[in-house]
Amino acid sequence: MPPGTRIHVCENPRVIEADAGRQALLVCTSGSATTVVLSLLDTLAASGCTFAYHGDFDWPGIALANRITQRYAAEPWRMRAADYEYLASCAQVRDTPTIPLTAPPAEATWDPELAPTMTSVGIALHEEAALDLLLEDLG
Repeated sequence: MPPGTRIHVCENPRVIEADAGRQALLVCTSGSATTVVLSLLDTLAASGCTFAYHGDFDWPGIALANRITQRYAAEPWRMRAADYEYLASCAQVRDTPTIPLTAPPAEATWDPELAPTMTSVGIALHEEAALDLLLEDLG
C-alpha cells in the first residue's frame, strides 16, 4: 500500500460482511487482535499506512481500542463520548434490548469523557449498533 493510505480497522466481522462489494480498505480484528492481525497491521504501518479504529462500546472493547490506538497512533473512528451518546439514544428510540455494562471501567486514552459517559448511561453497545454510520463512512 502506498504511504499515507488510510485503513479502517473494526472489531466485529459483521462490519466486513456488511461492507462486501464496497472494496473499502478494512481490517477486522475479530475481537481481541491476534498475532496474525497485529502482524498485518505492523506491516501496513511500516509501509506508512494510517489507521482509523472502531470497536465495541463496552469495557473490553475500550481496552482493545486503547491497545490499537496506542500501538498504531490510530484515529478513533466514531468512538467518542458523543458517538456513544448518539448510539445509545438510537437504541432507546428503536427499543433495542440493551446489555448492562459490567466489569471495571476502562479509561479511553483518546477521550477522557467516554468512560464517565458510558458509566452514566450504563449500557454496552456492540459494533453492530454503529453499522449504518460505519458503512456510510466507508462509502
